[in-house]
Amino acid sequence: MNTVSTDTLANALSTILNNEMRGKKEAVIMPSSKLIAMVLRVMQKHGYIGEFEHIDDGRWGKIKVQLLGRINKTGVIKPRTPVTYSELARMPNWLREYLPSRDIGILILTTPQGIMSHKEALEKRIGGILLAYVY
Repeated sequence: MNTVSTDTLANALSTILNNEMRGKKEAVIMPSSKLIAMVLRVMQKHGYIGEFEHIDDGRWGKIKVQLLGRINKTGVIKPRTPVTYSELARMPNWLREYLPSRDIGILILTTPQGIMSHKEALEKRIGGILLAYVY
């Protein structure tokens, strides 16, 4: 018996990136999840995507995302790496591995105060677990 583990967040981000590269105006992500919606909210807050809505299809649901043409690259960070506030503030090498420069792009992390960008985590002086990046 084969067990296949899927990373729905990775699938969602690659769907967004693929549609963005093809010049599409929207992307449909299936299945939807609360985690994906919270990551999309962070991306929307930083201007990478437009509006998005959950569509109940009677099964797992879908999320329709408006694309703005502002994403060059996005993806998940594996393994999910825990970081402290001081590690975020020092801007270590693994941060440079995901973002092209200090001022370009965001890392998305889950913290005790919810899912947010690394910039928000620095402002709140908290650490968390790295989930994804976008620039």
